[in-house]
Amino acid sequence: MANTMEDRLLPQSTAVSASNAAEVGDLPEFLDSLGEPHVIRGLVGHWPLVEQGLRSRKDLGDYLLRGYSGAPLITSSGSPAIKGRIGYNADFTGFNCQRTHMQLDEFFAGIESCAGQDEPPTLYIGSSLLDHWFPGIAAQNAVEPSRSKPLASLWLGNRVVVSAHFDFPDNLACCVAGRRRFTLFPPEQLENLYVGPWDVTPAGQPISLVDMRHPDLDRFPRFVHAMAAAREVILEPGDALFIPSMWWHHVEGLDDLNVLLNYWWRSTPAYMGTPMNVLKHAFLTIKSLPAEQRHAWRDIFDYYVFEASDETVEHIPESGRGMHGAIDENRARALRAELLNALNR
Repeated sequence: MANTMEDRLLPQSTAVSASNAAEVGDLPEFLDSLGEPHVIRGLVGHWPLVEQGLRSRKDLGDYLLRGYSGAPLITSSGSPAIKGRIGYNADFTGFNCQRTHMQLDEFFAGIESCAGQDEPPTLYIGSSLLDHWFPGIAAQNAVEPSRSKPLASLWLGNRVVVSAHFDFPDNLACCVAGRRRFTLFPPEQLENLYVGPWDVTPAGQPISLVDMRHPDLDRFPRFVHAMAAAREVILEPGDALFIPSMWWHHVEGLDDLNVLLNYWWRSTPAYMGTPMNVLKHAFLTIKSLPAEQRHAWRDIFDYYVFEASDETVEHIPESGRGMHGAIDENRARALRAELLNALNR
């Protein structure tokens, strides 16, 4: 029997490895031991969010409304023509959906108005911090994926398709209601994913331009190599998926209402900043240099950053190593001030 849209794997892709919640033990320790995506079946099945969602959309909506702060939610909406896939317009001068602010009861009314349609309009609320928008549900619906105070956010939508993108933090995506299909690619598949512009993005992260439901291999021929490296899984309510930092992930909502709660955390303190700032500065300062100079700077980055070891600066006394040594919050603050001063000249 041919695979349906609900159960098919991409050609050549493999399933994500999985465990049951009872097999996990200490969650932060378990996740720290993983180097690849991994599903934990039933990890959050005990959450009231999940239990209410299994009863009905109305029960889940009422539960969320009781815990809602009342602050307007940033909402993306699009016509049925985009088939749920949020991205660019035809000439990349803008996006294929509109962004507005909406109250939660308005959102649920919109969901109900198009439930059951074969090609509904797109309705989507992206990353919404629990502490700000849903303080009333945070305590009753929680796990501890890391001991470094992760950020928790809620995502709601109908049959929305979020194109493949990566996140810098580690991610634990907990499926609350509806089913979601995740297609994941390791970081080294960057060149095969045909990524759009990094400075103008639908939601802050660069996205693949490939429609992974119907890949156009004439336009994107190298995507066949990404397909061969793909991992794929469908999350049921109560399941959780660990997505390591920098893994690309494409996400499809498969039901009339899909709700996900995720946690982000990073392996270095927030005061260390984000590598995205370095990349943007490299576009400004390095990319246009002559090839010989670019190669020289590549060697410098390799020596001091990507392949650095204790031997790199062992000839400098520890007291004089400055940014070559350990960077604490005070040193990070001083470096940021120095960079800001240089950029503002």
